[in-house]
Amino acid sequence: MDDFALNRIFVKGEVGSCKYHSSGHIYFTLKDSGSAIRAVMFAADRKAGLTFRLAEGMEVIVYGSVSVYERSGEYQLYAKQIVTDGAGALYAQFEKLKKKLEEEGLFDPAHKKPIPKFPKKLGVVTASTGAAVHDIISVSTRRDPYIQIVFRAAAVQGDGAAESVAAGIRELDEYGVDVIIAGRGGGSLEDLWAFNEEVLARAIYECRTPVISAVGHETDFTIADFAADLRAPTPSAAAELAVPDIMAVFDRLDSAKEALELHMGRKLSENRDKLARYQALLKARSPRSMLEHKRQLLAGSRDKLELLMDHRITDSRRHAADCADRIGVLMDMELTRTKGRMSVCVRTIEGLSPMRQLERGYAYVTSAGGQAVTSVSEAERGDRINIAVTDGNLEAEVISSAPRI
Repeated sequence: MDDFALNRIFVKGEVGSCKYHSSGHIYFTLKDSGSAIRAVMFAADRKAGLTFRLAEGMEVIVYGSVSVYERSGEYQLYAKQIVTDGAGALYAQFEKLKKKLEEEGLFDPAHKKPIPKFPKKLGVVTASTGAAVHDIISVSTRRDPYIQIVFRAAAVQGDGAAESVAAGIRELDEYGVDVIIAGRGGGSLEDLWAFNEEVLARAIYECRTPVISAVGHETDFTIADFAADLRAPTPSAAAELAVPDIMAVFDRLDSAKEALELHMGRKLSENRDKLARYQALLKARSPRSMLEHKRQLLAGSRDKLELLMDHRITDSRRHAADCADRIGVLMDMELTRTKGRMSVCVRTIEGLSPMRQLERGYAYVTSAGGQAVTSVSEAERGDRINIAVTDGNLEAEVISSAPRI
């Protein structure tokens, strides 16, 4: 349809049946006392056009367009924006306060305090009736049976609710707890307005104890969410964020203990082996060990030297004996040859000896002066001469001499 009036309209009414589809679309009926119209808000329009969770019974104002749904031939309202009846002024007030506090630094991440990992005392500020307090207690004690919960009842809706919650936070901060959960269940913008008050935001900001805001459903954001140290989408989720699953922690500790013992066992074994190697190395390099090693080397060298000397002496004796035998043989041979040569010489000398000549009848004549007389001219008549024969000497006088013809 191209009717301008039906393309940009506001429709006020009560939400009838309401269904959130898995695709993200919302299908609902908008009705008053005498009529009703089917409506749909597509997932693409939800982020900018819906700031709360739509539920049956809410009084809302829907901005969008009307067209015919061809399959059924019925008129259908296509919602672009949905606000609660009377929420326009409140939303403007919300944005104004949010901007003011943001400029003052109340939402600065640098101011956020860390949530303790293992709190012993959990502070809870919420209404004494309703599902929020029961959900927080149930989830907290299930996750940690030893947690101590300090509950401070407060009004969470209506006049004075913001002051009541703020006072509860201050009291628990003074009392001394490890972490504080402040919140309530979901509702309309008007129902949750106490958590959009400046007095509560400043109480959260000034609190020394970490504060977890737990207001409404997942799509509901409040000024308290921005001021808190941590935001939880629901009271149950806040309890899960604040209180650790102690049994899971114990399981992790047991696993860590086993892993640590195994690691320590391996390290101990490695260090023992290393120590044994160092001890062996130290023993091998100690002066005593080195001296003992040198002594063993010296003893071995001495034994080798003695054995070598014995071998050398034995070889020398054997060599000397061989040499003596050879020398004996050579001496015998030389003696034999010498005896032979001497025998020849003796025979030669004997053959040349004057005595041999004398034995054959020859004589040896010398003058009175002992000079040999070998010629008749050497003796004259009347000279005295000495004639040597084989068995003695004869003295004679030369009577005459005649040369041999």
